[in-house]
Amino acid sequence: MKSLLFSRFLLLLPWVLIVIIVLDIDSSRAPLPAPSPRGGAEGGSGGARPPAPRRRPEAALPTIYAITPTYSRPVQKAELTRLANTFRQVSRLHWILVEDAAARSELVTRFVAGAGLPCTHLHVPTPRRYKRPGLPRATEQRNAGLAWLRQRHQHLPPPQPGVLFFADDDNTYSLELFQEVRGEQHEEYKKKSKGLQYLSESELAAFKMTEF
Repeated sequence: MKSLLFSRFLLLLPWVLIVIIVLDIDSSRAPLPAPSPRGGAEGGSGGARPPAPRRRPEAALPTIYAITPTYSRPVQKAELTRLANTFRQVSRLHWILVEDAAARSELVTRFVAGAGLPCTHLHVPTPRRYKRPGLPRATEQRNAGLAWLRQRHQHLPPPQPGVLFFADDDNTYSLELFQEVRGEQHEEYKKKSKGLQYLSESELAAFKMTEF
């Protein structure tokens, strides 16, 4: 008789342990707090976060026109690539690339097509008499870029704020330069409210950047 009761007790013992474990788990679970309404306040001090203020659209920045004279040489494409990598990081920049040649070269034409930025490709050869030592270099190319820019602005409604910059292809430029110059020129433009200005040859020889 005792052996029979003991065997039945052993059969029921696992089920008793399972019931005890399940009850213990249920009692240890804490009830989740009820979600508070989005529009209400908790305790008079909390509440829904105010909507983030919308950013106002920034005023249109003046366009930077970079005139770059270039000529055929072994490192021409490498130097133009370095310059294009910088210009692609500048917003509202128009590159005026002027070749010292009687016609557009295939190398520069392909480069401009894949440069990935607004670019105008011009060409004008330097007369042989101006290639002597001691004479200014790339004058014809810079003048061609200025002539294109003036002709373009004649067909645009005034005013057209902008910054003119002579960027040689063998130089390296910091992005801070474009931010600083355009910021100063833009503030000056808003104060004066003037458009295109033409510069004399003596002024062109003395300046690097100016507002026009």
